This record gives sequence, structure tokens and C-alpha cells, in this order.
Amino acid sequence: MGLVHPTALVEDGARLEDGVEIGPYCVVGGEVHLGEGVVLHSHVVVAGNTRIGPRTQIFPFASLGHRPQDLKYGGEASELVIGADNTIREHVTMNPGTQGGGLLTQTGDNCLFMMGAHVAHDCRIGDRVILANNATLAGHVIVEDDAIIGGLSAIHQFVRIGRGAMIGGMSGIEHDVIPYGLAMGERATLQGLNIIGLKRHGFERTQIKDMSEAYNLLFSDEDTLAERVERLSRERGTNKGVADVVAFVQANSSRALCQPGAKKRHGE
Repeated sequence: MGLVHPTALVEDGARLEDGVEIGPYCVVGGEVHLGEGVVLHSHVVVAGNTRIGPRTQIFPFASLGHRPQDLKYGGEASELVIGADNTIREHVTMNPGTQGGGLLTQTGDNCLFMMGAHVAHDCRIGDRVILANNATLAGHVIVEDDAIIGGLSAIHQFVRIGRGAMIGGMSGIEHDVIPYGLAMGERATLQGLNIIGLKRHGFERTQIKDMSEAYNLLFSDEDTLAERVERLSRERGTNKGVADVVAFVQANSSRALCQPGAKKRHGE
């Protein structure tokens, strides 16, 4: 058992690994499992069947693992699983899964959830994801590795945010955003590729140029979408970024793709 402040309440059954620190006025439920080195700074509430990975830090007034905000939820046993080395800032809320979404809400490792961010039931979040202040995910949202969700943005249920995508602040996202895409707006449209993100993740200039050409083909009026995607796979599939986009578009989804505003070509 770790270091627990005398004003904290830890229910019987809670599992605390070595090095856990629980600060003043925290409440930890009996089904909670806190991994090695987890820190609850103060006034944090962790409830339900919630697992938090090693070295994750949680700041005051975060609420994790309480009943999902879903009227269809019937009290079924479900989980919230948070990975390792995450930073969860003040007033963040995360809910466990529901029967309709596999009974699991899950985050990866090394993510940053800034003040007031919300992760709803049945979301799946990859590694190194950032949710800026007051960014909100509705139920069943998928956010892939290295994506960034700008402050005050809202993501519609069942939407997918691709690997390395960037969502501008105060955006409403109703449709799937391709990997490495840059989307923004009240009803968001694609603004091109996340060039800065691509450079930060080691993509070379020739790769980025190839991806820009692939972007223009993907959203052109030539042939059908399926034919354009097949052409991209055949002609440019050796480019990792293009391959990620092709796999994303070919995957099953209940949402349409987020489109460029006024059919804007990348680089214009």
C-alpha cells in the first residue's frame, strides 16, 4: 500500500501498488486498481471498476469511473482502463463502457488530458494523445495515436480521429478525420494535412510531398472513392503515411469522411 493522506477515503478492496500517493480528500472505490507510482494529488474521485496504469498523475477534482452519461446504461459491469504515464488535469471526467460498446472505455499511454476534458463511455484513445482544455468526446469515439484535440472542441459519437490528426480549437467534428489531417470549424472541414505534426514525427520532405499529392487525389472528383483509394494503395502504398490513410478509409465506420472545405486542394 502506498502513501495515503489521513483525510482520504480508500474503500476496502481497492488495490494500491508500490509507490502510490493519495492526497488530501481523495475518494477511491473498492474496485479500483492503482498501478505503481500513481499520484492522486487531492480531491480526486476514482470509482467503479477502474484501472490506472503506472506513474499516471491525476490532479484535483478529476472524476473517473462513475456511471456513464448514457440513458441506455442499465448498471451492467463495465470498465475504465487508463494506461501508463498519463497526465490527467483538473476537472477531467472519464466514464466506463456500456453494453453497446464492449463494456470498456480505454486510454493508451503518455496522454495529456487538460483541464475539463471529457472522455465518454466506450471511447478508445491511443498513445500520446492530447485533449486540450474542455475538449469533449461523445460516446464510442476512437482517437488514434498522436492525435491532438484543440480546446473547446466537441467530437460527435462514433467518430474516428486518425493517427497524427490535429483538430483546431472550438471545432465541431461530425465526420471521421483522416490520419494526419487538419480539421477545424464550427462544422469542421479539412484544411489540409497536419504538416507541423508530420515534421515532428520524422516524416521527410519527399514523404510529405507524396502525401500532399495523395490527399489531392483522395478528395478529387475522379472515379469513385473506392477506386481512388485502390489507386493510392497501388501507386503510393510504400509511403507509411499514405498507407495509414488507406487503411483508415477502408475500415468499417458509421460516419462519413470529413471533407475539404469547398474542395480545397492541399497546398492551395
